[in-house]
Amino acid sequence: MTAKDGDGWAACSQGHRHWGVHGASGLLLVHHDEGGVPYVLMQKRSWWSHHGGTWGLPGGARDSHEDAVTSALREAHEEAALGAEGLRVQGVYLDDHGGWAFETVIAESSELLAATPANAESSELRWLPLPEVTARRLHPGFAATWSEIQVAIRPETVVLDVANIVGARAERGWWNDRLGAATRLLREVSGLRLTHPVLAQWYPRVVAVVEGAAKSAPAVPGIQVVAATGSGDDAIVDVVRRAKPWERVLVVTADRGLRERVHALGAETVGPKWLLSQLGG
Repeated sequence: MTAKDGDGWAACSQGHRHWGVHGASGLLLVHHDEGGVPYVLMQKRSWWSHHGGTWGLPGGARDSHEDAVTSALREAHEEAALGAEGLRVQGVYLDDHGGWAFETVIAESSELLAATPANAESSELRWLPLPEVTARRLHPGFAATWSEIQVAIRPETVVLDVANIVGARAERGWWNDRLGAATRLLREVSGLRLTHPVLAQWYPRVVAVVEGAAKSAPAVPGIQVVAATGSGDDAIVDVVRRAKPWERVLVVTADRGLRERVHALGAETVGPKWLLSQLGG
């Protein structure tokens, strides 16, 4: 388990040669301007490198001791002098070739960070507005996956109607201990890896709204707990209203009236079964 033990060529089950004994990863850095236009940080590969002269992402071979996020951030630092400050990782897209895989780590940047080539592997780094990406000569691997990846680059927030979910779960005696039932739910969700239709790993911002007897539910890692001072539905609508126009907001509730209210604000909804099935019941 040493640094750079991933350097080297590997063959996939499709008969192609790829750089990275343990697979490879890259950082897809996205910034939305005030008008909601997404900009993507793109790297032009040096002429001498594999697929030299094409545009893709800062990235490279993953070492044996690294996960995709650690590897992508390291490569972005080595190739573009980028740090992790001000970045929020949103998820990982897996391009599995069978025996070898490339993992695209999608992260939102709060600003258009300055980025210049930090080693010889890049000839240029440039923030491109989304419509201009396909106008470039793209790295074949990036080009093959871009149409699927780009639908998942928006920041995503999952809002939990905790009272509604607890009621749907119907634990024995939950109505006599709403605080305990809500706390158990939050702790279980905190350790859960939520499923996504495109991403292999998904890290949305999770906001849990608690109300009534459960509004003193404690904070748990990875979840923003909002205690409603009045109606829980009103608090959820307020969370949705505060989201950026380009964010995807998914509200977990079966309440018909609340669903109609958040739909009017552009949010999507799913029922509690979506979450409970991932918790195993």
